[in-house]
Amino acid sequence: MLARSAVLNQSGPTEFVFRMFTAVPEFQALLFLLFLLLYLMILCGNTAIIWAVCTHSSLRTPMYFFLSCLSFVEISYTTVVVPLLLSNVFGAPKPISLAGCGAQMFFFLTLGGADCFLLAIMAYDRYVAICHPLHYTLIMTQKLCIQMVACAVALALYLSLQLTSLIFTLPFCGRLWEINHFLCDVPPVLRLACADIHVHQTVLYIVSILVLVVPFSLISVSYVFITLAILRIRSAEGRSRAFSTCSSHLTVVLLQYGFCALVYLRPQSGASVDKDRQFALIYTFVTPLLNPLIYTLRNKDVKDALRNAIISKSASDTH
Repeated sequence: MLARSAVLNQSGPTEFVFRMFTAVPEFQALLFLLFLLLYLMILCGNTAIIWAVCTHSSLRTPMYFFLSCLSFVEISYTTVVVPLLLSNVFGAPKPISLAGCGAQMFFFLTLGGADCFLLAIMAYDRYVAICHPLHYTLIMTQKLCIQMVACAVALALYLSLQLTSLIFTLPFCGRLWEINHFLCDVPPVLRLACADIHVHQTVLYIVSILVLVVPFSLISVSYVFITLAILRIRSAEGRSRAFSTCSSHLTVVLLQYGFCALVYLRPQSGASVDKDRQFALIYTFVTPLLNPLIYTLRNKDVKDALRNAIISKSASDTH
């Protein structure tokens, strides 16, 4: 007890370092190039969706408005993590201050929460479009769409601010601590605290339920009604088009919610630390990369808009 008090009373600011993926220079170079390539692909793919939605009047519908918002969140979400990750791939681990770690955690949680809430909003949009097509334009007004996105962001901000503030009221032992992760996420930072964290873990589970379980439950209910409505469509072409639109969204939902739930909702143990890093790589790189691919490859409207944009750009360059 006296030793711990002595550690806590050390002067100087607390700093964190992230655990290295590998100490082998050749592997470090390969990882750097891989992460950089994936990051650039995420930026290009999601920027292309935002550009297509903003410049083509045929895509100015609630569904594509939400899709462009999702793409913007994905760009911001990865940008909070990847540049710092790239700077720590090479050489000795670079320390991050307590304030810097707190800022990254806050923005990571805010954007991750907004991402989950947006997916739930998109499910509601599909529910209204398929189950109440005649009232769709009356229900999904521009004002309502903006209000729903604003509420999603505001709720994510509020929850992440409360959770981050609670985490960083904890004492951390010593001046320099290693986070077994590549970002300042809640579970690995909690493991470094020099105090009882049962209350903090309970709050983490409550926030995780609000951000993951509640939206996923609403999405599931929406898709039950959507499936019943699609099965009542007489036209085979109509059923195929409806299923295609919904399957794109459902694929993204299962990836995002599935891997986030594995990190935040399962009991924490020493054996789960390395798995958390692996799962985090998936929802940091794979999901934001797959979003534009899934929505463009399976969506004729987006593909046509991007193709027309490329053709018109080529034509203007030749003149």
